[in-house]
Amino acid sequence: MFIDYLKVHVKAGDGGSGRINFRREKLVPRGGPDGGDGGRGGNVVFEVDPKLGTLLDLKYHSNLEAKRGEDGGTNNCFGADGQGVLVRVPLGTVVSDEDGHQLADLTEPGQRWVAAKGGMGGLGNTHFATPTNKTPRYAQPGTEGQERTLILELKLLADVGLVGLPNAGKSTLLSKLTAATPKIAPYPFTTLSPNLGVMEFEDLTHMTLADIPGLIEGASRGVGLGDRFLRHIERTKVLAHLVGDEQGLFDPEDMLYKYDLVCEELAAYSPLLARKRQLVIVTKTDLADPDDVAQTLAAFRERGIEPLTISAFSGEGLDVLRQALRELVEAEEERLLLEPQTPEGESDLEEDFEDEEEDWSEEDLEGDDEEEFDEDDSGDEDVEEDEEEEDENDLPPPPKPGKNKRRG
Repeated sequence: MFIDYLKVHVKAGDGGSGRINFRREKLVPRGGPDGGDGGRGGNVVFEVDPKLGTLLDLKYHSNLEAKRGEDGGTNNCFGADGQGVLVRVPLGTVVSDEDGHQLADLTEPGQRWVAAKGGMGGLGNTHFATPTNKTPRYAQPGTEGQERTLILELKLLADVGLVGLPNAGKSTLLSKLTAATPKIAPYPFTTLSPNLGVMEFEDLTHMTLADIPGLIEGASRGVGLGDRFLRHIERTKVLAHLVGDEQGLFDPEDMLYKYDLVCEELAAYSPLLARKRQLVIVTKTDLADPDDVAQTLAAFRERGIEPLTISAFSGEGLDVLRQALRELVEAEEERLLLEPQTPEGESDLEEDFEDEEEDWSEEDLEGDDEEEFDEDDSGDEDVEEDEEEEDENDLPPPPKPGKNKRRG
């Protein structure tokens, strides 16, 4: 079962309480306080496990609670820290709170993130002994551990995302280009969950492809399987847009309609997907008449689109497609390196920060420093004058004549 959306409740351990205790030992009168500090509560930590591909393990363990720290002991002994909980999540997990604010994006193998921090242990009564209160009968309680509800979303990491209408040939193409074995059948919605495959090249480099369930008209409004699987291609560098006709008619107007339909659903889901570079692929050319295929290609070229033609069944055009995908991904990677994208919302924060900097002038800052410096100087002079007066008052009176003669 493929699970890519889940809600979990995390609760870190509370801190242990400090101890109220007094040392009582033979021949040690008034031993004083010796209550120890409480231990810290355990943390709930998420760790990325690249071997996992779904959130299924957490579906039946959605309440994650760490242990409480032990209370402090006698003889200034600390309480033991509470045992934490280590939760393994798949690569590409996005963690958000209930309000939709993103808290963490776990995209590196072995990456860890503290989902709930344990409470601090309380101080024992040893810390509260003073010269006026040598037997304090008070100790701090431990603080509560962090508790909250989190939303986990799995977004697969891939270089190329395969999109198109149902029965466009996405799963068949994935099985031909990679070693993946998705379910293939001649009816719509054969693919019910995303599939990943790795396409290898002769120079030992590789590229990851993601196949998602087909989109239909109204998918952005929940029709069919909806658009919830589109989150898995948000991270892809480019899109491979498959357009085909299982009946082999290849009417140019119908093919353009299918292309526009998918593009509209992508734009309705996220403007980011609509801006991704696409490689248009006309599939199932083995079922169509060559003249119909030529008219379809001419219709796309009138819009400035240069599509590729393939037949996954016969293998025609697959080598050209591999090379085209590789060049497109490499070009996109180079573009991203030369033009790094600013995360959403960061530019607004930078503008606000610059506006605040403009409000503060150098004259204002220099004036504040001078005033503070003058006040400090005047205060130091007053202190020095007071000290000189005290030194003069503390001097003994001069001796009277004849009083300091040595006795013979």
